[in-house]
Amino acid sequence: MAIFPQTKTQTKTGAPASAAPVHRLPSLRHLGPNWYATVMGTAVVATAGAAMPVDVPGLRTACVVVWAVSSVLLAVVLAARAGHWVLHRDQARADLLDPAVAPFHGCLSMALLAVGAGTLVVGRDVIGHPAAVAVDVVLFTAGTVAGLAAAVAIPYLMVVRHRLAPGAASPVWLLPLVAPMVSAAVGPLLVPELAPGQGREALLLACYAMFGLSLLATLVVVPLVFGRLVHHGPLPLALTPTLFLVLGPLGQSTTAVNQLADVAPGAVPAPYASAFGAFAVLYGVPVMGFALLWLALSAAMVVRAVRRGMGFTMTWWGFTFPVGTCVTGAAGLARHTGLDAFAWLAVALYALLVTAWAFAGVRTLGGLFSGALPAGPRPLRPVTVRTT
Repeated sequence: MAIFPQTKTQTKTGAPASAAPVHRLPSLRHLGPNWYATVMGTAVVATAGAAMPVDVPGLRTACVVVWAVSSVLLAVVLAARAGHWVLHRDQARADLLDPAVAPFHGCLSMALLAVGAGTLVVGRDVIGHPAAVAVDVVLFTAGTVAGLAAAVAIPYLMVVRHRLAPGAASPVWLLPLVAPMVSAAVGPLLVPELAPGQGREALLLACYAMFGLSLLATLVVVPLVFGRLVHHGPLPLALTPTLFLVLGPLGQSTTAVNQLADVAPGAVPAPYASAFGAFAVLYGVPVMGFALLWLALSAAMVVRAVRRGMGFTMTWWGFTFPVGTCVTGAAGLARHTGLDAFAWLAVALYALLVTAWAFAGVRTLGGLFSGALPAGPRPLRPVTVRTT
């Protein structure tokens, strides 16, 4: 989802290499983990559409089609990324050590989880409920393990191996940290599939633990991001859409508490089940308010960047998945409060999501057909010094 800073190839002695080595399938060399964002952004269109609190004729069928597209995309990107690691292992390792690229490794987890949830929510209309549960179990397990690993490994690399300049905080730092929150939001779909007893309660509380893990980590990073904006000015034009990534943990955490509240009565004793329901509203409403504030701020920054010449990059996919989490969060609040205001908020956000997905998808396809994507790294435009 980003254009990454240019790095120079060096020899073992540290001198610039005179010639780049010849690689097989060079188109895969710069196919980084950010490409999983195309899967995430597509899958969330299906799951968010299925969560709509209003009845829209034909929407369910459209969601099934979009889910099928996301499933194909997941298979294609997984295969391409496997080829990247096999044929361009030097670049794959360099990506892990590049602080601009490494956080995007959290996207693998979210792509698996998003397609798994879509399979159980709408894909069951095609493959049947038992098969949908089986697919979601596999993808949820793989996605959760990958997400927890990224949530530990990427911050470890940032501390031990990456060398970050003061004021380098970026919204992309949230990507590995929000992955467990996605598990917390989609895990409740599997709770009713377990027999009553220890299994249900364990899965419910595990999702709640991942909610806390991700939330507290987010509370550490978001102030750093805002501090970077205040003290160092706007992000480079190509990275401006990444401001929307902050919506991810906000919308996803609101979705998680509402989803957990839905399944709590069959998994935990009555006093705690009621507490889950109360917390869904007491937490979700103020967090959704902050999400709308951040959405307005981010949109204003995007308008500013467009007026200054921001063109299409893969960062445009940042407009999709985070907004989709706000759709499902607003839909959850509509269920638990009964307020039409949250229902219409979900509808408005879904319209924004579909528009952003269409623009990003068309421009990405155009880049693939023209050969401009996957693009190699190039330098970012410097940030303009503020005069006001």
